[in-house]
Amino acid sequence: MMITKRALLLAALVAGTTGCLSSGGGNSASDNLTGPAADAPGLDRYRATVTRTSFGIPHIEAPDFASMGYAYGYVQAEDNLCLLAEDTLTVRGLRARYLGGEGQYTIPANGAVASNVDADFFWRTAITDAALESQRSNSDPEVIEASQGYVDGFNRYVDEIRRGEHPGRHQACRDSDWLLPLTLDDMFRRYFRLAVLASSSVFVEGVANAQPPALDFIGGDEPDEGLIDTLLNTLEGPLPFPLSRELNIGSNMYAFGSETTRDGQSLLFGNPHFPWEKTERLYLAHLKVGDQAEIMGAALYGLPAVLIGFNEHFAWSHTVSTAFRFSFYELTLTPADPTQYLFDGEFVDMTSEDITVEVLEADGSVSEQTRTLYHSHYGPMLEFAVSGVPVLSWSPLKAYTLRDANAENDRLLNQFFRWNQASSFEEFVDLHGSVLGVPWVNTIATGPGKPAYYGDLTVVPNVTDELAMQCPTALTPVLGQLMPGLPILDGSRSDCAWGTDADAPAPGVFGPGNLPTLSRNDWVHNCNDSYWLTNPDEPLTGFASIIGDEGTARTLRTRLCIAHVEERLDGTDGRSGSLGFDMDNLQDVVLESSLKSERLARESVVTAYCNPVSDLLSGVTQTEIAEACDALEAWDGTYNLDSRGGHIWREFWARLNPLPVPSPLQWLVPFDANDPVNTPRMLNVADPLTIQAFVGAVQAIQSAGIPFDARMGDLQRSGIHEGADIPVFGGESFEGAFTIASSRDSNLEEAQGYSVTYGNSYIQTVTWGDDGNPIAEGFVTYSQSTDPASPYYRDMTEAYSNKEWIRFPYTEQEIRQDPARVVVRLSELATP
Repeated sequence: MMITKRALLLAALVAGTTGCLSSGGGNSASDNLTGPAADAPGLDRYRATVTRTSFGIPHIEAPDFASMGYAYGYVQAEDNLCLLAEDTLTVRGLRARYLGGEGQYTIPANGAVASNVDADFFWRTAITDAALESQRSNSDPEVIEASQGYVDGFNRYVDEIRRGEHPGRHQACRDSDWLLPLTLDDMFRRYFRLAVLASSSVFVEGVANAQPPALDFIGGDEPDEGLIDTLLNTLEGPLPFPLSRELNIGSNMYAFGSETTRDGQSLLFGNPHFPWEKTERLYLAHLKVGDQAEIMGAALYGLPAVLIGFNEHFAWSHTVSTAFRFSFYELTLTPADPTQYLFDGEFVDMTSEDITVEVLEADGSVSEQTRTLYHSHYGPMLEFAVSGVPVLSWSPLKAYTLRDANAENDRLLNQFFRWNQASSFEEFVDLHGSVLGVPWVNTIATGPGKPAYYGDLTVVPNVTDELAMQCPTALTPVLGQLMPGLPILDGSRSDCAWGTDADAPAPGVFGPGNLPTLSRNDWVHNCNDSYWLTNPDEPLTGFASIIGDEGTARTLRTRLCIAHVEERLDGTDGRSGSLGFDMDNLQDVVLESSLKSERLARESVVTAYCNPVSDLLSGVTQTEIAEACDALEAWDGTYNLDSRGGHIWREFWARLNPLPVPSPLQWLVPFDANDPVNTPRMLNVADPLTIQAFVGAVQAIQSAGIPFDARMGDLQRSGIHEGADIPVFGGESFEGAFTIASSRDSNLEEAQGYSVTYGNSYIQTVTWGDDGNPIAEGFVTYSQSTDPASPYYRDMTEAYSNKEWIRFPYTEQEIRQDPARVVVRLSELATP
């Protein structure tokens, strides 16, 4: 007798229902749940319990990874259906088919901008069948099970929406033809997209449009010696990645050992600075899988695991690493055929692929576009331009191709699933190097009574400084000034191939023995500069330039990150109580919204330009300058909601920051590698560029009609919450803010302030109690859901705006005591 496969969603139980997550020691508390799944457990395909606590935090308990993935897929669809559905179109290369060819595709995390058509060509050529097969065949069984479960849980919710359930929810997509069911391949496409976020996907347009020149093309192959000057004169803002080595995304993190905490217990802070839009948002969940794993924390949408989190054994976080994940190769072409290149004395053919994408036209018809895209044996061909200035071009004699280490990384999900199952801090640290699947982020970790650990054990091309010197191209010295550490290697020689360390888990990458790590009993940190000053008392040196720079100036944010710790440990931060950190003062520090640039320069700016008003400030009236000066002098030096006048500093520093190469006259005391935390310093207020920046700031605020003493809470608001007016504190990384609230391209005059779409995202502060259980508080700053109809669309954002730290309930007792607790059981019967 066949039993028809069917889904069963039991009614939400009242808040008084027995809890079902950890009892605190890693043991499960048993519930007396009833229903068909309980009556016939042998027929269950999936069986899980979801307990929602305040702010929509899902606590998922399941007997196996498949059921955990099922529940995770369902709750993520419930909270973020339309965003996930759009991402499915993206990774399948179907954006133009459903959203139109004129639409724009953006990856806020790496700055890539392209048309939907170009995006479709890129993802179809990038995510090959071979790449998918490599991921599937090398993934741990837990990865496959959870991924298939996620697919089925997500599709269950889609089916419910299609049947008219959940009225009022997900209006942006519930009736659209692009709300498509997921497949297992879609999950692996997502994992690939995540892996190459800091590499291939930076070059969406360059790969999608790379074409060989016509045979009658006339053009030089020698590098333009004036390329740097052309770029600097053309750009209106900072150099983009990879020329700047800094991705759009960033983060802050600390780990404190027993020597730096007030109670001798370890303490961790983690805070990615990620987009508030698109799929690089983070989602908070608590996962318990039988007796195999219990972990709580955040993951990027579409990944059924915890990527940053904690349990009773350890806590960890990540920041974006400075290591490059790819290298360019210069190919020498045959003059008769620009799709043949020289390799070890012989000309070999590029491989080609004809790709056709469908395009939805304005009249509703669907057309087709076909392109032939090319690959060398290293990877895809590409062209690279910045603001219309060609950097890498395909000419009759030279062309450029990309090898991407993370396009070859099939260990990424294994890394996090094994971490999620680790039973000790020591196992966590060991897995960091033995799996070596982390794609592009530094890691810190600690545990109860454990040291503070840092490692940039990531997937990095094995390009030593010696190899880079032995395999230069004509472009090497030119672009080396703009992107030191990123190799452009001679692609005509096999001896210029990436090396392989004996301890590397795969060919072509550095092993853990040649990557930076540090373990100390006091503290470690990273705020997106390289590993060099992880702890200033023990600088890390001697690593390949492709991993990071050493002995160079740190960003203002990194200098403030270090100053926060040093001032708390020596008591110069003005906070009361004994020296060292605890949860309360750490939380105060990380949200205080102060600025390193203000600390370094406001006094000298006010003295030079305001007392009295300087004759150097032409282009604005004495009255305007006087009003601005009064506000700037009265400003409390932070970007908290009640701070007034700080926007003058924001506009001033924004006009100093865009210079791709800072003026040599900007600081009177230059950088000193022996005093990297305190240099450079003493802003040169007589520099004409500095004077003009101050005048420009006053003019911009006057033109926008904004008072000079305006309150930051009235100027800076969430830019993503429809129908909500939520003020946001914090500043920009470029001005040396630690607490990040970024408006990116927001126009001051048009927006009448700053529209925040980027910055502090998932925040966790973690320590451990006397009973060994984790004590964790934090935020998902933009809230758990992207659906305006969800009760979890803005609630955490409002709590964050008020600096009302949210306890993340972990133990059974904490979960039971949550007044908003709702329990739902999900099950789906198998088909025998």
